[in-house]
Amino acid sequence: MGPDARKIRFEEDGYLVAKALLSAEEVAACEREIERLHRLAVELDARGDPAADRFQLEPFAGNAKRKGLPVLRKIEQTRELSGVYRDLAAHPRLIRLVGSLLGPDLLLFRSTLMLKPAYHGSSHGLHQDSAYWPMQPPALVTVSIALTDAGPENGCIQVLPRSHRWGLQAWGRIARRQDESLTDRSDVDLSASIDVSLKAGDAVLFHSLTVHGSGPNTSPHPRHTALYAYFPPTVRYVPGDRGPSEMTFAVAAGLAGRDSVTLTAET
Repeated sequence: MGPDARKIRFEEDGYLVAKALLSAEEVAACEREIERLHRLAVELDARGDPAADRFQLEPFAGNAKRKGLPVLRKIEQTRELSGVYRDLAAHPRLIRLVGSLLGPDLLLFRSTLMLKPAYHGSSHGLHQDSAYWPMQPPALVTVSIALTDAGPENGCIQVLPRSHRWGLQAWGRIARRQDESLTDRSDVDLSASIDVSLKAGDAVLFHSLTVHGSGPNTSPHPRHTALYAYFPPTVRYVPGDRGPSEMTFAVAAGLAGRDSVTLTAET
C-alpha cells in the first residue's frame, strides 16, 4: 500500500496495520532490553530513585514475581531509560510511516512499554487517548509495535473502526480485572470491535480519538508492546489549570534537525 492509500485508509477507519515494521533481530533486541528494564526497576526502587515511579506494577497480580522480578504492567518514558527504545522512536521505517500520515515534522508525545504479563495481564477498558492528553486539536497518532505475537488469547488490542469520528466521549476506568467487561456503557456495541492480531514486529497505528482497549491475558504467553505517540508542531498544548505552563517534546523528525521543542500552555 502506497503512502496516499495508507493515509486514506487511516482517515477512513481510524487505524492502520503495518506488517513487519521490525526485523526478527530488532524484536529480539527489544525483548532483551525489557528484561534489563525489569532489573532496573528493582534497582531504582531499592535506592529510592524518583525514576522508579515510571514503572507500574500489574494491579491485579498480587505479590506474584517472575524470575524474582516484579510483574509490570507499564513502563513510561522509555526513551529516557533506554537507548534501545530511544532509537526505536526514530526508526527510519517508523518515521516514514508516521510521516505519511502527519507530515515530515514530528514531535514525540509519549514513549511507553505496555506489558500484559502471562496469566496476570489485566483488561484495558475502552477509551480514547485524547481524553488524557492536553493537546488540541486531538490529532495525534499512536503506534503500537508488537514485540511478541499478539492475539485474543493474550489480550491483543481491540479497536472500534471509525470511532475517531464520534468526538471525545467519557469511557470510565482503563485498568480492569480479567473478568470485567471492557466498558460499563450500555450504548456501545462491543460486537463491532475488531481484534487486531499481530505477529512480533508488526504494528497498529490509530488516531488519538479512536476507541480501543484490550482483553485479559490468561495465557502463558506475555504480550509486550512498544508504544509511541507522535504529533505535528501545529498541535497546541492546552493543559487547562492542572498541567505545567510549558512542556518540552523531543523532535522525532524534521524541524530543521532541532533536538526538542518547548510548547507554552494555551488557554
